[in-house]
Amino acid sequence: MKRTHLAGLVFVVVAIGAIISTVYKADTYASFADARMHPDREFHIIGDLLPEMPIRERVVNNTLTLTFYMRDAQGNTEEVLYFGSRPQDFELSDEVVLIGKYEETRFVASSLLLKCPSKYRPDEIGQTEYSFE
Repeated sequence: MKRTHLAGLVFVVVAIGAIISTVYKADTYASFADARMHPDREFHIIGDLLPEMPIRERVVNNTLTLTFYMRDAQGNTEEVLYFGSRPQDFELSDEVVLIGKYEETRFVASSLLLKCPSKYRPDEIGQTEYSFE
């Protein structure tokens, strides 16, 4: 086999591998039910924080943990464990995006993103006037 044929074959195999890995790890939002069915995979879940439910921040084994409850887009409510501190204005957020997976009976978030209400509601933000003299 010629070197050019071998190089072309290697290129095709690498390209197919890259395409398959991209499709498999495509970031789409899932529900808690989807994540529970595949506990070995990491999912993105978007939902609403339930501020009326307990929000606890504790130190466990020298690690700061945050536990709270969230309702996903399908209406499922689950307890979430996050290793880290409570983000600023956590209770005021409109939506929460979790990245994580199920471990035993609860969802463990490795990353937590907040959608701030003031950022997405410009009609509720006061106008700032500037004067240049």
